[in-house]
Amino acid sequence: MTTSQLIKNPKPGAARREGHPGIALTVIAACQLMVVLDATIVNIALPHIQDALKFSTTDLTWVVSSYTLTFGGLLLLGGRAGDILGRRRVFMTGILLFTLASLLGGLAQEPWQLLAARVLQGMGGAIASPTSLALITTTFPEGPERNRAFGVFAAVSAGGGAIGLLAGGMLTEWLDWRWVLFVNVPIGIAIAVLAPMYISESERHNGRFDIAGAVTSTAGMASLVYGFIRAADEGWRDSLTIGSFGAAVVLLLAFAFIESRAKEPITPLRMFADRNRSGTYVIMLSLAAAMFGMFFYIVLFVQNVLQYSPIEAGLAFLPVTVVIALGAGLSQRFLPVLGPKPFMLAGSALAAIGLAWQTLITADSSYVGGVLGPMLVFGFGMGLNFVTLTITAVSGVAQHEAGAASGLLNATQQVGGSLGLSILTTVFGSASKDEAEKQLPQFMAEGSAEQKAEFAQTHQLPGRWGHEVLTQGISTGFVAAAAMSVLALATAWFVIRVRKSDLEALSGTAGPMAG
Repeated sequence: MTTSQLIKNPKPGAARREGHPGIALTVIAACQLMVVLDATIVNIALPHIQDALKFSTTDLTWVVSSYTLTFGGLLLLGGRAGDILGRRRVFMTGILLFTLASLLGGLAQEPWQLLAARVLQGMGGAIASPTSLALITTTFPEGPERNRAFGVFAAVSAGGGAIGLLAGGMLTEWLDWRWVLFVNVPIGIAIAVLAPMYISESERHNGRFDIAGAVTSTAGMASLVYGFIRAADEGWRDSLTIGSFGAAVVLLLAFAFIESRAKEPITPLRMFADRNRSGTYVIMLSLAAAMFGMFFYIVLFVQNVLQYSPIEAGLAFLPVTVVIALGAGLSQRFLPVLGPKPFMLAGSALAAIGLAWQTLITADSSYVGGVLGPMLVFGFGMGLNFVTLTITAVSGVAQHEAGAASGLLNATQQVGGSLGLSILTTVFGSASKDEAEKQLPQFMAEGSAEQKAEFAQTHQLPGRWGHEVLTQGISTGFVAAAAMSVLALATAWFVIRVRKSDLEALSGTAGPMAG
């Protein structure tokens, strides 16, 4: 190595082109944007994925759950990997895995191929997302520069969902549903190329990987979700349904045992000792469970019943992202004045009201009265909760454990969303089957020969009869979603005891949510 090279690279792992913080931040933010928008960009394409790969409505939920379950289950392990192996190295590994999985998903010809790709995407996202946030702390010096970088990261995290809705609509309508996955490939390659050029490697720390904890927790939640989705199709007495619930119990108990004995657990059980933190996790799990299910089924309603194009469906959800941002801004501004509990109570109550309103949805409902109004109420309630829950989760936690506490909140959000969607799917499946039996005689009397031929092939009622079946399932499912929000409200009322004074020491310690 020449002297000039040594001057350029004074230490191993240094960026080849140091002194470009703007480019470094762009690379980090691009990773977060890709991971965050992937949760919504695929949602808009769901009806087209269902038609192309012949998913049933209940099995279609796995397109969402396979990603969020893996992402949430491995999120803390991904953050630990960055600390032990080097954050830039792990960051690039996650990006490359996510990119490869996106390519494979776009090429899928069978449902299992797409689901396997989504699992790999979740693994890649779980590796890349926590390390992207941590890289900000090693790339930018403490002070205004780092605070601005955190601000950009938070803005990307908050706006990624809205960008995904629009991008998903445009790609699906103008190209094909496969492009909601293919679009990640050039972005991922660019990030992987630019990362070693502009981002330095972090110092490694000694530590252990809690592989057993990560595997048992993720497998246990996957078994639980599978049990609910299986019950929607085959009933509660089905042997696989019962077996999956039994496996979930065994795996989750094993997870709790492993974490209680592990020297460096992936989920420190002491985090649940504080009632405020435990209550925060329950509220986040409950609200995320309701939110993921709501967005999944409303996407089906606006495209299948209201006959919106993918772009129109994406635009239909944009007002919700605006009110979420308004609610988050309001809570952030007045949290020091009022404390967190009023925002948790008001936010959870509004979420419950919005979801209760959506139980009134029918096949004749309009967008404004049946979709927009309830979603705005729900979205504002969620906005009031997001910042509040994040800050409360790290209240009273030592500085070196703040990352674990907020990371656990993020994992709870993803896993809760998967679990909630599976529960709503069980309710949806039962209600839609009952409605199909009611609609079948009328369809056989009034349906055309073409419609009857379609029914014989797909076993799904077409036209207005199918709309009635879908809508009845959705409205009944929202009863379960409203109950989840009521659980969040009850937790906020009876469990949360945090005061304004408890948050005074937290100024600037709660980083933005990672997903």
